[in-house]
Amino acid sequence: MTPRPAFNICVLCGSRPGSDPAYIQAAEALGVALAERGIGIVYGGSSIGMMGHLADSCLAAEGYIEGVIPEALFLKESAHPRLSQRFVVQSMHARKTMMLDRSNAFIVLPGGLGTLEEAFEIITWAQLGIHAKPLAVWNVAGYYDELFTFLQKSIAHGFVPAAHRKFVAVHSTLDETLNHITQWKTPTTLAKWLDRDQT
Repeated sequence: MTPRPAFNICVLCGSRPGSDPAYIQAAEALGVALAERGIGIVYGGSSIGMMGHLADSCLAAEGYIEGVIPEALFLKESAHPRLSQRFVVQSMHARKTMMLDRSNAFIVLPGGLGTLEEAFEIITWAQLGIHAKPLAVWNVAGYYDELFTFLQKSIAHGFVPAAHRKFVAVHSTLDETLNHITQWKTPTTLAKWLDRDQT
């Protein structure tokens, strides 16, 4: 068994393949790239859709990948049978908490409502100071363009502090996404992370 790496990235993505082949290609490319760099993957544990392709590509490249899946989805999402490690938890909240605890960073690929819900909770936890880990969105084929337009509107209308836009980075290529994560410098204090320290 491949040993668990010191650095692990939680990848959030769809349990469906999506309509553009670029989405599956991105999941496969990310799985291989992280395996080649000796970076572990934490993900939702499914064998289907983008999640399945992410796992298969990582395993084929002899990388490390662990899945965290709730009991209710264990059969429904066809849990992947060949992971480096698998955890079955009681709830969706427990899944997100474990993925946060076992990850050093987050990458978001295209996905549906579940992917969005997970990503926004991770971002909200950053906003609340629960963690100071980087989150990068790989905006494959412009999938998230309208979402980030809406985020800018939320800032303009006073619902999201402009300084908190930093909690999520958006990139259009795999190299940009990985560079953002690997070059991340953890804030020295929580106050600086939340922009409460103006000095």
